[in-house]
Amino acid sequence: QVQLVESGGGLVQAGGSLRVSCTASGRTLEYYAIGWFRQAPGQERERISCINVRDGRTYTADSVRGRFTVSRDNAKNAVYLQMNSLKPEDTAVYYCAADPGNYVCPLHPDYWGQGTQVTVSS
Repeated sequence: QVQLVESGGGLVQAGGSLRVSCTASGRTLEYYAIGWFRQAPGQERERISCINVRDGRTYTADSVRGRFTVSRDNAKNAVYLQMNSLKPEDTAVYYCAADPGNYVCPLHPDYWGQGTQVTVSS
């Protein structure tokens, strides 16, 4: 079992930055693909970025490319999402999810965190 906990969300003004963290316990994330997802009220869940923890391959969605960066710290068993130049439309609950395997993005995530709220004011 892998337990995932997100942290680092909050309220920020447009143009600001936040870094959200996904910290794992129970197992090492080394052989997992980790995805960052977000869901705004009334909208479908969107996959925005992923990372293969073992080799560092990443994926970033067009909607956030150039503003968001995913990274990992294997020693801390954690994955991060650095969000810059935030816009009000980035407001959502941000989740991390994990799936074992040599993928960049989790295909059918077995494990989800509880989410962290990110609110961007205009």
